[in-house]
Amino acid sequence: MDINATIIGQTIAMIFFVWFCMKYIWPVITDAIEARQIEIADGLAAAEKAQSSLSEAQVKIEKIVHEARDQARSIMDQAQSRANEIVDMGRREGEAEKERQLEGARAEIDLEVNRARDELRGQVAAIAVAGAEKVLAREIDSSAHRELLDNLAAEL
Repeated sequence: MDINATIIGQTIAMIFFVWFCMKYIWPVITDAIEARQIEIADGLAAAEKAQSSLSEAQVKIEKIVHEARDQARSIMDQAQSRANEIVDMGRREGEAEKERQLEGARAEIDLEVNRARDELRGQVAAIAVAGAEKVLAREIDSSAHRELLDNLAAEL
């Protein structure tokens, strides 16, 4: 066989092979590549969307945490002020109770002092009467002396 016939046969076979590939194989490969490109583009878009959602969620989380800290700080401040109010109220009530007890003790002391004075007056009057009896036993005007001793006892 001639070299030219071989080259022409190979050229025809190659043209037929290229035509067959372009007609039946190439569209299938191109469609698969395009489908894969669309799938990759969708995946990248989803990843970008997820990244933006993640950053939005992080911003929301930071905002919620900040609000929670502010609220906790506010609650702590309220609790501290309420505790201070309770302590102050207890202190005021304690002071009022102390004053009330002091007044009661003073009144009781005054009452005891008055009782002691009355008792002392009675004893002084008894001593004075005993002395007056001795004096009266010697003197003639006993009523005048008794009146004098009663006045003396009343003054004490």
